[in-house]
Amino acid sequence: MAGKLPSARNKSISISLSSKEKIGIVVSDWNDEITSSLVSAARKVLELSNLQKNLIIVHVPGAFELPFAASLLCKKKNIKGVICLGCVIKGQTKHDDYINNTIANAFSQLAIDYSKPVIFGVLTTNNIKQARERSGGKLGNKGEETAIALLKMLQIQELISNI
Repeated sequence: MAGKLPSARNKSISISLSSKEKIGIVVSDWNDEITSSLVSAARKVLELSNLQKNLIIVHVPGAFELPFAASLLCKKKNIKGVICLGCVIKGQTKHDDYINNTIANAFSQLAIDYSKPVIFGVLTTNNIKQARERSGGKLGNKGEETAIALLKMLQIQELISNI
């Protein structure tokens, strides 16, 4: 198990954006019980950093559609980074493997192509119980962790751009 990131309740991460600069959140509507909890937690973290007016939230049908919407956002110069939230639960076929591998590669490529953080916030679980545990249950909320990761990457980007 990876080390727990600092909770947004204990520490806000400070970045400054102009009113025109935005952070995108792309969220899958598939497994909405889970993804709505993820997006809510991500929003709370970003609101603690006073970025509520800088958010653009886009809903897509499923996880496979996340990279397309993320790509459209990355093309916009005023978008500083994108958080991609979804939930793919293993079924009786290898469908989940194909989806997870495809979107992971796409997110990585988008980040490289556009020099913007594209954060992987897709739960890849074996069952709904595991998804619930990771979206506000006993294992925390990965939506919170993705927002913290985005803020840290924006800080790193700013630091490196000033070298």
